[in-house]
Amino acid sequence: MKKITISTEFSAFESLEELPEEIKFLMEQAIAIRKKAYAPYSKFRVGAAILLDNGETVLGSNQENAAYPSGLCAERVAIFQAGAVYPDAKILKLAISATSDAKPVTAPIPPCGSCRQSIAEYEFKQNTPIEIYFMGESGEIYKSDSLTNLLPLVFDKNFL
Repeated sequence: MKKITISTEFSAFESLEELPEEIKFLMEQAIAIRKKAYAPYSKFRVGAAILLDNGETVLGSNQENAAYPSGLCAERVAIFQAGAVYPDAKILKLAISATSDAKPVTAPIPPCGSCRQSIAEYEFKQNTPIEIYFMGESGEIYKSDSLTNLLPLVFDKNFL
């Protein structure tokens, strides 16, 4: 038997003001769209903003359903919208912001497992990494240079 060590690296920004202007603007869009989330059950609102290589920005917010598995996370709403409307564009950057109606959210909130797999699919499709920035409603913002930092043992089309 051998042991395998996997390590990841993230950058941490103390606040929105520390972000580069382009990313700050993208995160502000994620914050604005999270306010439009339909989250009557979880009371957990998430917004996502994607910057494409054609200069377009695509937004998404979580959309819940009484039959929980039927809802969709903000990240996948935005990614699938980008894929449907701009199928040939590459996703360069993804900004995510989350908040709760029940309590303050000051820790960076990363994408869930299903969203990580969907982001991975687009990284493989476009053969380039996607920068991912994520935060709560305030506080630090984490940056990952690629989805592989969040999901190092990714399942992809090469296994099929």
